[in-house]
Amino acid sequence: MTQTATKPSAAQLGALAEPELVRLAAQGSEAAFEAIMRRHNRLLFRSARSILKDDLDAEDALQEAYVLIWRSLGQFNFEAKLSTWMVRIVTNEALGRLRRKSATVIPLEAAMSSHETDTRDLLTEQADRQPEFAAMRADLRKLIEARIDDLPESFRTVFMLRAVEELSAEEVAQALDIPEATVRTRLFRARSLLREGMASQIDLALADAFSFDGARCDRIVAGVLARGRAAGLSVPR
Repeated sequence: MTQTATKPSAAQLGALAEPELVRLAAQGSEAAFEAIMRRHNRLLFRSARSILKDDLDAEDALQEAYVLIWRSLGQFNFEAKLSTWMVRIVTNEALGRLRRKSATVIPLEAAMSSHETDTRDLLTEQADRQPEFAAMRADLRKLIEARIDDLPESFRTVFMLRAVEELSAEEVAQALDIPEATVRTRLFRARSLLREGMASQIDLALADAFSFDGARCDRIVAGVLARGRAAGLSVPR
């Protein structure tokens, strides 16, 4: 009797180079696409959340973007990094949701030139009006996340990708379709606004900002795979 070969799992495929994972996923391999998702989940979740400022909205936007990414993998030619290409798709999805919700976004030029104090005051409150900076690192992380959320959207996304996720200026420019000089300017302004309120404490917990735990990763992966099956993107086992 002939035995049916067991298909490799995402963990087994995880060590493959991205071109091979992309090829397999484009052919309908759930395991290959799961490996891609697990490799880039944190970066893409943070990209979506930097725009939507809500965990659940970011998760849903990311899952929707992943389905589009999976559907488009066959056309990806590695002219850019896979992560850069995916960030652009995720940010476009998040920005589209933001526009549909008619959210108010502060333009870059207005944020830099306006004399209004509301936004600046949110970012520059004195330390004695904040929770104790000697509190646990988890509390500091929450405070930093709130400060990042208060940044104008154009600053916030660049800061998340460049400072928190440590993409290069070139990668951020490609992902957001803006000049590298604009990336540097927005990053400088974002850091200045944050440091006005947080002083030197901002760098203490950046690695933990918008934490991405195993449960969230599993939830996103499961949701995308279910959507992929419904859309006919995966090959039946």
